[in-house]
Amino acid sequence: MKKKFGFISTRFSGTDGVTLEASKWAEVLKQHHHEAYWFAGELDREPENSYLVPEAHFKHPQNEALNNEIFGRKRRELETTERIIHQKDYLKKHLRLFIEKYSIDILIVQNALTIPLHIPLGIALTETIAETQIPTIAHHHDFYWERTRFIINAVGDYLRMAFPPNLHSIQHVVINSSAQEELAHRTGIASIIIPNVLDFECPPKINRDRTSKLRESIGLSSSDIMILQPTRIIQRKGIEHAIEFVKKLNNPRYKLFISHEAGDEGFEYQDWIQENALSQGVDLRLINSRIADPWNNRHPEEGRYSLWDVYPHADFITFPSLYEGFGNAFLEAIYFKKPILINRYATFVRDIEPLGFDMIVMDQYITKKTIKSAQDVLENEDRRTHMVEKNYDIATRHYSFSVLWNNLNYMIVKYFGVKL
Repeated sequence: MKKKFGFISTRFSGTDGVTLEASKWAEVLKQHHHEAYWFAGELDREPENSYLVPEAHFKHPQNEALNNEIFGRKRRELETTERIIHQKDYLKKHLRLFIEKYSIDILIVQNALTIPLHIPLGIALTETIAETQIPTIAHHHDFYWERTRFIINAVGDYLRMAFPPNLHSIQHVVINSSAQEELAHRTGIASIIIPNVLDFECPPKINRDRTSKLRESIGLSSSDIMILQPTRIIQRKGIEHAIEFVKKLNNPRYKLFISHEAGDEGFEYQDWIQENALSQGVDLRLINSRIADPWNNRHPEEGRYSLWDVYPHADFITFPSLYEGFGNAFLEAIYFKKPILINRYATFVRDIEPLGFDMIVMDQYITKKTIKSAQDVLENEDRRTHMVEKNYDIATRHYSFSVLWNNLNYMIVKYFGVKL
């Protein structure tokens, strides 16, 4: 029984974690003969399956002006409330049109009912779901109470109403056990855990021609060793630790590459990171302008590379994040069978580490033991092979597309009574 799934967020574009995970969900649904349609303020999907509403983007000037008036202060002006409601009504009209245009059977809301970057969109979604009773899966990546920037606000009433809403037609999905417990404690909402996934049953297909062109375009010589930081350049990624790591390896052949853009939190951290690398004598290079979503790279012939073209060149992955809801880079490194340095952030310690992965770990700082372990892996092929094969086997059992599909089927059965 084919169904039409409507994905909704503020943005489906680029290589941020929400966009990547939504693309994986859509790919799994497509593999099982369902259709995906997209609603957002920025889209790089197929035009025939897309419903673009620029005002739904969290960076739209109207929304940024609202956020400046409601976060970091406790009082909300009447005019601000009126503008929130006006934008909510506008977005609600387009949500209805999206559902009707594509005859959507199920909504999949990606983080738009979780983190309050767009208050009017969250309210519009909540009211639309309540009024239509349309089956909805709310996929929560990071809640507002996990971010200090949202602690002081003038919209507590809206946060309690819509981030997330407690409606019986919504099934809630979180990506780690801590989020599941905190959501239940704060709101009484039950949820299931679906971790980030990759298609471990199908190893990556590598286009040798494209990857060789990429290596040349980013200036890697045949003798260079590529240390890849495959994340956005934002402070919680702890990229200063990657710089320290490469410096302590003390080998001029090691080059540090960052694959993603600065993201949504400004460019001050990027500027500081570049200055830090320069002062430490670390060869740091940014390659974000060439990188696309590997599940949505619709025009590779135009020279736009995807993450899947970058990973084959990496000799080692750094992932020293201070906080992660889950951690896509961790899975990607395992998928491409690369050794990885990982910081023991809370979700890793609680949900991932007990599974028995073999990797180089740090606990908020880099020690001589960390460096020695990394050098052993970089210089010993047998050690490296044993590590990456073991990790791939564990990830196949716990983080494959089949795990995602089993969970989606479970939720679909609750709505329609039959497996799709």
